[in-house]
Amino acid sequence: MHELSKHPEFESRLVHTGQHYDKTMSKLFFEDLDIPKPDIYLGVGSGNHGEQTGKVMIKFERILLDECPDLVIVVGDVNSTLACGITAVKHGIKLAHVEAGLRSFDRRMPEEVNRTLTDQIADFLFTTEASANFNLIREGISKDRIYFVGNVMIDTLMKFRLQAENSSILNRIQVIPNNYAVLTLHRPSSVDEQENFEAILNALEIIQKEVPIVFPVHPRTQKQLKDLDLDSFLRSLSGVIVVEPLGYLDFIALVSKSLFVLTDSGGIQEETTILDIPCLTLRNNTERPVTVEQGTNTLVGHNTKRIVEESLKILSDDSESMCKNENSKHQLPRPEYWDGHAAQRIARVLLREFSLSYGSVA
Repeated sequence: MHELSKHPEFESRLVHTGQHYDKTMSKLFFEDLDIPKPDIYLGVGSGNHGEQTGKVMIKFERILLDECPDLVIVVGDVNSTLACGITAVKHGIKLAHVEAGLRSFDRRMPEEVNRTLTDQIADFLFTTEASANFNLIREGISKDRIYFVGNVMIDTLMKFRLQAENSSILNRIQVIPNNYAVLTLHRPSSVDEQENFEAILNALEIIQKEVPIVFPVHPRTQKQLKDLDLDSFLRSLSGVIVVEPLGYLDFIALVSKSLFVLTDSGGIQEETTILDIPCLTLRNNTERPVTVEQGTNTLVGHNTKRIVEESLKILSDDSESMCKNENSKHQLPRPEYWDGHAAQRIARVLLREFSLSYGSVA
């Protein structure tokens, strides 16, 4: 949005579907990232996948009929991505998909279905890493529709990284820099399946005896802790510091000063790669393989033993490095085009392509 606003050729509208409806989290991210106030708020809220997707399609169709845009841009792999994409294409409107081509090859993940189907109907597919290009070509998508531009999430990280350094989060939760780990959990495979959730908590019970673990609890995860009767066990772990969901700046500050991160998030795998923080991904697969190739990310699944082993290995490696009086963090080469300029490349592509077709874009 910020990059498009620099070009008078574009007239943009921001639509917030309301799929991610937690008021505190939504407000925090809009404020921290200086996101423009949405022009349109659909207020879809929660619901089953079909219900939520259907609500977005019904409400977004009315917007398209009123606005008559030349292009709809969707990002990522949530239900809103697919719903808005399908609705746009059915009305003959060009569709651009940012973060196209990412694949976990696990159809049990709703996100995998969303991104795969969106890619099939998109006119412009903007990819973040080379593996995504390969995935799209293998699925029969023309090279003419694929644009390797880099990662807009890294644009955001680089833009706000210095600002995040002014965060007081470490003082507020009373942790010492480079002396704690961070945990995030929210995916159904982690928190809806009791066996997996318990396996992760059992690993935490061991790890927290060696290093404090800061755990910003997602609203959905908090609900599952209560529903599965696991809340009291978590609270009994004195080395786990449970905090409310954090804004972007506080979270980046927290991660950047941590020893390592435990997460089931896709985006955090990318952010830790740039921050050069070891990441243990609590999944058996990742749609961001470049993070594994870079050496910053390790897949540990929901296996208690493996989670503990890899965590202790990081702590051991860090301890040895400190004993040698060396810096424990060594900046690795960044993935190609993860340089803070992905949005500029996207804008250039759209300007070029739409000037050829229309002479202008709205």
